Amino acid sequence: MSAQSDQRTGLLYGFVAYGLWGVLPLYWHLLSAASPTEILASRMAWSLPVALIMLAALRRWSWIRPLLRQPKRLGLVVVAAAVISVNWYLYIWAVNSGHVLEASLGYFINPLVSIAFGVIFLRERLRPLQWAAVGVGTLAVLIMAVAYGRVPWIALLLAFSFATYGLVKKGIQLGGIEGFGTETAIQFLPALACLVLLGVRGESGFVSGGIGQSALLAGSGLATALPLIAFGMAAVRLPLSMLGMLQYLAPTFQFVLGITVFHEAMPPERWTGFVLVWLALAFLTWDALRTARSSRTALATARASAARSSAAGAAAEGAGPAAVAATPDGSITTSDGSITTPDGSIGTPDGPAAAPTAEPTGAPHEPTGAPDESAGAPAAEPTAGTTASPTASPTKP
Repeated sequence: MSAQSDQRTGLLYGFVAYGLWGVLPLYWHLLSAASPTEILASRMAWSLPVALIMLAALRRWSWIRPLLRQPKRLGLVVVAAAVISVNWYLYIWAVNSGHVLEASLGYFINPLVSIAFGVIFLRERLRPLQWAAVGVGTLAVLIMAVAYGRVPWIALLLAFSFATYGLVKKGIQLGGIEGFGTETAIQFLPALACLVLLGVRGESGFVSGGIGQSALLAGSGLATALPLIAFGMAAVRLPLSMLGMLQYLAPTFQFVLGITVFHEAMPPERWTGFVLVWLALAFLTWDALRTARSSRTALATARASAARSSAAGAAAEGAGPAAVAATPDGSITTSDGSITTPDGSIGTPDGPAAAPTAEPTGAPHEPTGAPDESAGAPAAEPTAGTTASPTASPTKP
């Protein structure tokens, strides 16, 4: 699969993941009769069977042994499972405690934190508009902190925990289903112990809440699996900065739900903070669109240049031009082996130079004197591999 096709697939998975996360508050609100601890434990415990069914259906087991032989990657899986557990618990508590808007603010801030993590940990370079977006987002948090008289800790914890999860997932490099399976396998035993303890204490909504409550708690595994698997498959295909841009889809849905369904208050200072965060996201979106357009133009130019070079190379190969090299004595040697001397004679490496093709304009030049007797014999004819001198025979001093 080409890099461009792989990125398109990653974008599709990203849209699915964040769209499902955007409407998830409705599901947790249906479980508000249960405690956040039981919802979290049920979510973790029921996610493992879903992951095993998917792995069995796809017959993906070959990755387990290599992973177990790599302690560093296995340690990162443990870290990812712990971080996402914190994120899950805080989000469930926020939804069922009347803080949907602040939770949505956390996921609005999340792209900015992800971009900052990309710069700090992955050495990604930011363009000016990306820096502006990070600065405006930071200003929004400061304004809301001053207006409310407290730091929006729910939003900040959600943003930093999920950005950390995305960063760790980049280091694990497992597929979406495989990563989900390993994380839920680590979460399963603590979650099961928690559910057993709640049942012993008589605090289990799964036991006492009726069939509907039990079905919803059991379905939390599937509600968790689908968006998380999609996110994992997007995370291994997309740069962290692009994941950061996609993440505003989920909080947009959550923001609308917080106002229209949960009827939470929106005082002016909260509107100010949200508007600034949206402005930061607008900077990111504009920068992404401009960069994508520039990349497409550069790619088209490169392809056209390569096509021209290829055509020129093919034409040159068909013409077969001879390469030319000059020697220190003024002779010129071409790639076909011919030699041209300064007087215009043309020869080859295995014979004497031929006379110039032009006819002489006068009588042949006669020697100026008799052969030198001291030489004992006339000058030898040129041997093969030599070029005749411009003077045919030696002259007597």
